[in-house]
Formats: sequence, C-alpha cells, structure tokens
Amino acid sequence: MTGSETTAPVTGRPCPDAVKILIAGGFGVGKTTLVGSVSEIAPLRTEEALSAASLEVDDLTGIEEKRATTVALDFGRITVSDDLVLYLFGTPGQQRFWFMWNDLALGALGAVVLVDVRRPRSSFAAIDFFEHRGIPFVVAVNGFHGDHPYPVAAVRESLAVPEEVPVLLCDARDRGSCRDVLIALIDLLIGTSRAEAREQAPAQPAADAAARTGRTP
Repeated sequence: MTGSETTAPVTGRPCPDAVKILIAGGFGVGKTTLVGSVSEIAPLRTEEALSAASLEVDDLTGIEEKRATTVALDFGRITVSDDLVLYLFGTPGQQRFWFMWNDLALGALGAVVLVDVRRPRSSFAAIDFFEHRGIPFVVAVNGFHGDHPYPVAAVRESLAVPEEVPVLLCDARDRGSCRDVLIALIDLLIGTSRAEAREQAPAQPAADAAARTGRTP
C-alpha cells in the first residue's frame, strides 16, 4: 500500500498518506449513515427525496421509512493515524446509478461492502463488482437497530463470500463500530500488499544475476 509523501510546510513533518476507499452496497443498506458516522468533517451528501415516480422502480420492502436516496456520492474523511488518512466515497445504491461506480472506483485501493441481512441480495452486485476488478474489500453486516440475527458464518455462506474476505458485524450509526470496519480493511490491504511483494521476490535474484552476466533470464 503506497501513497505520495510530501512535507508539511509549517511543521516540516511528512504529510500523511491519503487512501481512497469506497463504501458500496445496495439501496438503503446504510452507506450514507456510515460515512456520516465516521467522518471527522461534515460529510458531503448528494441526497434527493424519493418521489412518487421512484416508487415504481425502487424496492422499499423492509425500508419503508426511507425518504431520501444518494444520487451521486457521499464523501467523508477520517484520520486513522499520523501517517494515514482515508477518504471515503459512498456509492449510489440504486441500479440506475450503477454506471457511476466505474468512475468512483478509479484510484480506490479498497472497499467496504455494506449488507442489510433483511435484503442480502441487494448487495450481490457490489460484491461481484469488486471481485471482478480485483479490488480488495471487506463485508460489513449492518445491524439495524443494533440487531444481528445471524452469525458471521451464516452471512458468509448466504453471500458466497470467499474465506479470504473478512466479514464483520457492525452498526452504521456507531462511529467506533465503523472505524473498526475501516481498520479491518486497512489490515487486509497491508496483508495483500505484503503477499504481492513475496510473490514478486523470487524473480528479483534472477533479474539481478542476469544484470550481472548480461543475459536475459
């Protein structure tokens, strides 16, 4: 995991690495709530009220109380440590806005796929999106009203999530819970980066030997 490092003009200390993270999932799973809960700045939101026309295309089963939806993105920021800042981009959940996901994914190092166990199928598209693009992600099961009726193993099986993908229980309203999810993602990114480095390491001695002898390995 890398980022550009510059020097802060006032303190002389290196500026923290900035990492772009996507918060994805289906319609109404709690993405806007998560970004707002954990962001240390006032989050940018692009919510619009649900209209009568949207009722014909948006399934509100289980979320009948929902009155607004994200139509572009949510944006927030959280400082994890002195040398790491996460920029959070919440994706729109409605299918007619999925075309924006490709643009939002540019430069993203990882993602959180938020899941509502009342409607797990709504997050299948997000899981497929990151799997097909090779973007590391964790699955966060949002417990609405603090309720987690199913254990992690059951959720993993239901979503057909590979064993190497962390699945965590969370509450999108709780800052500490959301921060734990993001830290789990950072741990995954670090582990992935180290594994890739180990895979590349055996080729380096051969390249060094070839450079010394003038031969191509």
